[in-house]
Amino acid sequence: MINPEQFIRTLMKKSTFDAKDIPPLEANYHTHTWRCRHAEGLERDYVEKAIEGDMKVLGFSDHTPYPFPKGYKSGFRMDVSQLEEYVATIESIKDEYKNDIDIKIGLEVEYYPAYFGKLTELTDQYPIDYFILGQHYVGNEIGDSYSGMPSPSVPRLHRYVMQVREAMETGRFVYLAHPDLIYFLGSDEDYDREMRYLCRWAKKLDIPLEINFLGLYEGRSYPRQKFWEIAGEVGNKVIFGCDAHKPDMVVNPFAMQEALKMVENYGLERITYLDI
Repeated sequence: MINPEQFIRTLMKKSTFDAKDIPPLEANYHTHTWRCRHAEGLERDYVEKAIEGDMKVLGFSDHTPYPFPKGYKSGFRMDVSQLEEYVATIESIKDEYKNDIDIKIGLEVEYYPAYFGKLTELTDQYPIDYFILGQHYVGNEIGDSYSGMPSPSVPRLHRYVMQVREAMETGRFVYLAHPDLIYFLGSDEDYDREMRYLCRWAKKLDIPLEINFLGLYEGRSYPRQKFWEIAGEVGNKVIFGCDAHKPDMVVNPFAMQEALKMVENYGLERITYLDI
């Protein structure tokens, strides 16, 4: 969900933006492919852009397939039948470009307790390097609402936080993508209490939080400044993620500049590479 006022401010900033002297992003682990139904371009196009931008590590993490019950078809992820081809394609590209860039094979995964065990049984059959946690739904995608839908509900915010905590405790995730995706319209006091709890658990489990470049570039409701103020106070590690859905978004100097400002403004501890 795009915040219109923030989007206008973002466009105004970009209209006078100068990419000169913005440092490159050395590693990005949040990259999608055409299989998720809302991205474009071939894997090779993303890799070429990353190399042009002096990137050292590019991780593909397309929206995971999920072994849902018969009759349900998700509209924003690859099918289970596409997983083998996804892995094989990236393995081939990885070998082809091995002298130019380090390519990783990952998945962006929601934690749906009812289906997560079946998912890991499936994915453990393939040489997948990592999962990133992107909790796009509170509860379950089937019959529940998108996390980014605006809501003043404190119980809904609490459900999101507890679901993310449970996901992090599985030990299967290397970082939490757009942790501030949940679009809460209630009081700052309630938001602070719940998100501070989330941040403390992420710190306890040593799981970095992602500053999401797509949200920055499009002026979405995230990154939410209040969240990152809390993360700075808690002392969380943060990582930058492009969330690239087209090749041109792999290198994003505007978002890089804004993310670096956030790190400085909130005293955040940035990490560049994941230990995979």
